[in-house]
Amino acid sequence: MVQVIQAQSLNLIDLENKFNLTQADDDRFFTEWFDNLPEITDLEKQVLDRARTNYLSLIKHREISENMVKMVVLSPLLAWTDFYQLPFDIRDEQSLEIAVEDKNKILRGRIDILSFKHDFWLVVIESKNAGVSLLPGLPQALVYMLANPYPNKPVFGLVTNGSELIFIKLTQKPLPQYALSEPFSLLKRENQLYKVLQILKNLGQVINH
Repeated sequence: MVQVIQAQSLNLIDLENKFNLTQADDDRFFTEWFDNLPEITDLEKQVLDRARTNYLSLIKHREISENMVKMVVLSPLLAWTDFYQLPFDIRDEQSLEIAVEDKNKILRGRIDILSFKHDFWLVVIESKNAGVSLLPGLPQALVYMLANPYPNKPVFGLVTNGSELIFIKLTQKPLPQYALSEPFSLLKRENQLYKVLQILKNLGQVINH
């Protein structure tokens, strides 16, 4: 009998063991989050300042939901990177399954937001409720990224709980490897959404070259 495993039930050790996945220790593996980042405009900074202010105001009232995190934090980021426009496509709440070879198991889950262009998955976003640690979202996002039907291409992920964001890069050839950026926080004095937008713009340029 095939065993079905929900993606959200896994931790990083489970995932690394099931897919022979390793975390890269070479900084050159994932340079897209810090090297040659494009500048952003004053108008974009104003938009991101408003997004940060809105978020910090909302969390004073109550814990906010995943949908609210998408609306307040993710939507302006995606809008100002043009991921809603051609040549990109974007989908939300996509179901997926991925088989574990020779183990008679299937992992099942849902992608929150997927932005892609043809055979290149650019961003997989797993948004958690505000206040929930990012760590549970990392293996879940990696499961979705492993389900990329074009394993010869790298895939990039962004995991956020609203107040914190972290980028992931995954490659599957010759062996599955991943690396993480440093975390970015909306709770710091400076608006780190500026850097997040720069990274997203850089990833958009990577796919268009």
